[in-house]
Amino acid sequence: MEELKLELKNRIIEVLNLEDVQPEDIDNDAPLFGEGLGLDSIDALELIVMMEKNYGIKIKDPAAGKDIFKSINSMAEFVSKNRTK
Repeated sequence: MEELKLELKNRIIEVLNLEDVQPEDIDNDAPLFGEGLGLDSIDALELIVMMEKNYGIKIKDPAAGKDIFKSINSMAEFVSKNRTK
């Protein structure tokens, strides 16, 4: 699971072009939106596309996205249970 968390951090940094952010700068429990990484709704769309492209996961319910993208830990748990790639 730690390997998946690191992979997710690297993908987030790459997909969202987060300059000056390293994987170790992102706390596994920190919120990705708002106070944590400070991501916004456009970033959420990018993350949804990244999940589908890299893990074969389609997120149909926007409300579910709030729980999935709460933190690296919640993303990793969701990916490990639902990935098709």
